[in-house]
Amino acid sequence: MLKHSLIAAAVAVLVAGCTFEPKYERPAAPVAQDFPAGGVYATQPDANSSASNGHSANGQSAPDIGWRDFFADPPLKEIVALALKNNRDLRVSVLNVQAAQAQYRIIRAGLFPTIDAQALQSKQRTPRDLSFFNQTISNTYSVGLNASWEIDFFGRVQSLKDQALAQYLSTAESRKAAEIALVSSVADQYLTMLAYDDQLTVTQNTLKTAQESYRITKLQYDNGTGSELDLRQAEGVVEQAQANLQSQARLRAQTENALVLLVGEPLPADLPQGMPLDTQNLLSDIPAGLPSDLLTRRPDIAAAEQSLRAANANIGAVHAAFFPKVSMTGSFGTLSPTLGGLFKPGSAAWSFAPTIDLPIFEGGQNVANLDLAHIQKRVEIANYEKAIQTAFREVADGLAARGTYDQQIQSLERFVNSQVRRLSLSDLRYRNGVDSYLTVLTAQTDLYSAQQLLITARLNRLTNLVDLYQYLGGGWIENTGDTPRPADALVDYGATSAPKAASAPSVG
Repeated sequence: MLKHSLIAAAVAVLVAGCTFEPKYERPAAPVAQDFPAGGVYATQPDANSSASNGHSANGQSAPDIGWRDFFADPPLKEIVALALKNNRDLRVSVLNVQAAQAQYRIIRAGLFPTIDAQALQSKQRTPRDLSFFNQTISNTYSVGLNASWEIDFFGRVQSLKDQALAQYLSTAESRKAAEIALVSSVADQYLTMLAYDDQLTVTQNTLKTAQESYRITKLQYDNGTGSELDLRQAEGVVEQAQANLQSQARLRAQTENALVLLVGEPLPADLPQGMPLDTQNLLSDIPAGLPSDLLTRRPDIAAAEQSLRAANANIGAVHAAFFPKVSMTGSFGTLSPTLGGLFKPGSAAWSFAPTIDLPIFEGGQNVANLDLAHIQKRVEIANYEKAIQTAFREVADGLAARGTYDQQIQSLERFVNSQVRRLSLSDLRYRNGVDSYLTVLTAQTDLYSAQQLLITARLNRLTNLVDLYQYLGGGWIENTGDTPRPADALVDYGATSAPKAASAPSVG
């Protein structure tokens, strides 16, 4: 009875083993329980806002909103789909996930015995004075199975497996973060390109007006009715507009080049008709939720937590190095001095060799490794907390901007209208001899600056909405209502824009 009990206890130890991994506890989020309120945060857009044009999130959180529903511009949607298919950085992220998974499978294989078959022939010559019966040449033939197994009594291999799994999951979450960041980056570059288009239009119109004013002023100067001061001032406005035109054309081309790099191929020539910058109708009323929601919505935070779990598991593996390492090797097969006698009765051979390695003196190496493992865990705790704090700051900044841009743009629109009227009145007063031409040039320059400010504010508002969508965890699914795929799922966008998720290899 006692014998059976000991056998049962031994089997239980072999199956369950033990581990020195510390019990994992998620660190408390080092941020406030709520996002800031009041002041610039108080006025957030909703479905009734003038800039929303009835395009509402209907209370859905960012991760539940597909990027095709967040964006309204048809060519932008197609460009985002192309980027998800062709972007090289995203391909590297996917390959890193596959590499991390392969590494996990390698580590996990250490939990199981290894068995291999072996056929061997050995020939040996012994000096005659040392041989028996003058047989100086001897042959040995063998066929059999060899097995080896490290019995994980103290959880070393299990902890290494847990560490590799957490590192794999961290890589998968980082890949997810890279994908939603790509969606955001493509949209930002596309909107910036539209902003340069608007700036080029404004500058070209300003240049035409300035050239006409210069023509009239030069005609007056040539006829002796105008001063050279007026002529040179008008000429300066033309040259400044020419310089701005070249600068903006250069920046617009460079922005398109940056967009092509993100997409991974030249932009198609048959893109559908796009929307101007001032009519881009992005979802502007996505609820922010609570800071604690970011722990599940943000893949970068999830990646940081998995890195922390990996460091926690590493402590268990390092701690197990203080205890004996038990392994067993054995073989079973046939052995014969002749090839024909391998499978005859009586040729069976076997060996069994259990081994116990007990560390006695390591010069402090194991202690130092354990200290290092605990320090690495504290580093990962700090990285995890920093990821949360960064996410909190990004969302708070986005909310502050979202609460102010609509009113800023409305004021700038009124400001532009006032400068248009001012230029008209200044030109009228100049033609009637009431004011000098400098008044007209000043009004023209101020109108140009006001138009540039308005375009910049519109661009900043739109890119803030795009970035806030990313900061809240949006951009992972294509269409609202899609089932979110796992972070490690392989996706083939194929020739169409609709992604097809392939089954990820098992990591169980």
